[in-house]
Amino acid sequence: MTKDCYHCGDPVPQGCCHQVEILGEMREMCCPGCEAVATTIVESGLTSYYQYRTAPAEKADLVPQQLQSLLLYDHDEIQQDFVRNTGNDKEATLSLDGVSCAACAWLIEKQLMREDGVRSIRVNTTTHRALLSWDPKQAKLSHLLSVIHRLGYKAAPFEADAHEQMYHQTMKTYLYRLGIAGIATMQVMMLAVALYFEIFGDLDAEFKSYLRWVSLIFATPVLLYSALPFYLNAWRNLRAKTLGMDVPVSIALLFAYVASLYATVMEKGEVFFESIAMFTFFLLLGRFLEMRARRHAAAASANLLKLVPAMATLEDGSQIAAKTLKIGDTVTILPGESLPADGVITAGQTAIDESMLTGEPMPVVRHIGDTVYAGTINGEGNITLKVIQDRQNSLISNIVRLQDEAQVSKPKVAEVADIVARYFVAAILIISAGTWLYWHQQKPDDALWITLAVLVATCPCALSLATPTALTCSTSSLGRLGILLRRGHVLETLCNVNQLVIDKTGTVTEGNIRIVETLVFTHHSKEYVTQLAAELERFANHPIAKAFATFRAESPLFSHVENDIGSGLVGALNEQQWKIGKVSFALDTETLDTLNLTEAEQFQVWLSCNGSPVAAFKLDDPIREDSAELIKQFQAAGIKVTMLTGDHSTAAQTVAEKLNVDNLIAGASPKGKLEYLRSLDDRDVALMVGDGVNDAPVLAGAHLSVAMGGGTDVAKSSADMVLLGDQLSRLLKARQLALKTRKIIRENLAWALGYNLIILPLAVAGFVAPYIAVVGMSASSIIVVSNSLRLLKEHG
Repeated sequence: MTKDCYHCGDPVPQGCCHQVEILGEMREMCCPGCEAVATTIVESGLTSYYQYRTAPAEKADLVPQQLQSLLLYDHDEIQQDFVRNTGNDKEATLSLDGVSCAACAWLIEKQLMREDGVRSIRVNTTTHRALLSWDPKQAKLSHLLSVIHRLGYKAAPFEADAHEQMYHQTMKTYLYRLGIAGIATMQVMMLAVALYFEIFGDLDAEFKSYLRWVSLIFATPVLLYSALPFYLNAWRNLRAKTLGMDVPVSIALLFAYVASLYATVMEKGEVFFESIAMFTFFLLLGRFLEMRARRHAAAASANLLKLVPAMATLEDGSQIAAKTLKIGDTVTILPGESLPADGVITAGQTAIDESMLTGEPMPVVRHIGDTVYAGTINGEGNITLKVIQDRQNSLISNIVRLQDEAQVSKPKVAEVADIVARYFVAAILIISAGTWLYWHQQKPDDALWITLAVLVATCPCALSLATPTALTCSTSSLGRLGILLRRGHVLETLCNVNQLVIDKTGTVTEGNIRIVETLVFTHHSKEYVTQLAAELERFANHPIAKAFATFRAESPLFSHVENDIGSGLVGALNEQQWKIGKVSFALDTETLDTLNLTEAEQFQVWLSCNGSPVAAFKLDDPIREDSAELIKQFQAAGIKVTMLTGDHSTAAQTVAEKLNVDNLIAGASPKGKLEYLRSLDDRDVALMVGDGVNDAPVLAGAHLSVAMGGGTDVAKSSADMVLLGDQLSRLLKARQLALKTRKIIRENLAWALGYNLIILPLAVAGFVAPYIAVVGMSASSIIVVSNSLRLLKEHG
């Protein structure tokens, strides 16, 4: 009986012996191509492709294994794990290996943007991740990854575990290189002492030559192995016709080695083997410490993904991979387990630890019908969960993605710093050439080491690290505060805010609205009119609608309801037009004229039939505990506070008086709110805080906007920031963090530029030895990164 190929489904020829172990069994393959692809899939950790594919794969061609590995990422089944659909385009977060500075990021971005179908590519040099958006009709992901590979970098879809494994492998390799450079430096320095200070008295020429040859033997593996990362980066830059930080470093190393080799063979001139070994050792040590510090800064968002469990338990007790859960699946969660997906509780009650999202240490009680999120921890109750989002669109995945977006969206000062750094490298090379020419005429014996010192001392590594490390650390701290950044300009703009514009319902108030009084104008019972109101409000997504939710009928009474955002809802029942909302919306003009004005202001929601009043509802919404303190502290910081609300009732005035706001704009429609913002003085920078559908236009139009985490999806998608918890006081901490971030960026830039401006003339004048230059450059980079790490402590 003929067997079919497990990979492509074609018949396996008789006598064919190609096999691969997949899912615990040896599987038959029809050809070497299918065997190579299947082996690559297994070795890449993508075996789940075979579990969940819907059809056999296409027959594999014999292409290089590296390219074959990249072709795997074009499969829809594999892309489900890491690719997000954004309209007609696709988006993926990539892990990058080999990125060392801003020039590397610029090079990758420049080359990718030349490719057809690429919408955007933004590289974060701190996290070593990139956010790629492309049109799948014009470009395949495998081709775009191959472009990055051809530049000399490695790229793969970002996965927290794989990224950490790659990081540890990189650090391990760095330690090997560092160890060899360290051992060689100790040996060569001892020999250098003997050569320069003639400790042994009268050293004859043969013994001096012997010491030089021994130094050459020790320095060669340092140059060829330990310093290899510098050459690779420099070669990438030169091949792409750009200048990176490692270009002057590589030139210095190679020139020093060639000159020393010539002096050793010809037995004349000076040797610099100790400088080569020491230079490489200190540079590697600086990079190693810098990588550890940057890893610490970037680990927070990656660690969030590790909170999602690998397995999920279905209702029947069977277990499946959590990443394969689909919308509509039902899973059970036992006490102490982490939730595998975003979902709605369909059975049970428990307390959920949501501290990893909101920063709130106390568990939150969740009931049937409440939404809960992947990665949070179940307390002491057994619950059943209906999945409402796949893994790529879960809240925790969105947080990681949006943090990455915020980190790679560079402020103007960072873009300027990157450009300055690139031109600074060109200036260094020109100045170094001029330095060599001058000293070659004045003191030929000193020309080379002075030139080496100039090349090394002035490398602008610290300048390129000054901003990205600070932004990464501050974004990480904001995440722990429960504040999610959606735009890159947030930290810049937050420093300049001088006016707080805040919504009332669900923002300064809890949004836990209750009906405290019902006034009936017809013969209908209070229960019936409340049920009619609840049926109309069924079609709204506003905190007011939640107040009516418990009064709904078992099945909808209104078949078609239209929502006039900011005013109310209108529906038809028994050939009659029913309205609910503001009094001016629900009632016709003639009725409004006869209405008692005081009565109209006291009742916020009106129900009408054919324009005549049926019922009026008085609502109560408690003010948040920290609202008054928030407004007081913003005012103390010199920021004016305006309450901008669609509520026209006396409740708005009461809340405004209790909170002592500077200005109240009540009864404003969504359009009116936006017009108010646009009417502000050009010097005013407004921070808008809201939560409802009617806040979406003004959130999108504000200089800076915050959506409450419990607000609508429309509001959150329109805002620049999302406050995941309910503590408004965290906005004050965010502003303080933004101010400190700006201060630290300025300190970093001042240090980096100041150091280069001071060290350059000293090096050119010959006052800086090469090993001093190495220590100075490495220390400068470490100081900048360490200064940025102070921002990680700014949370609580």
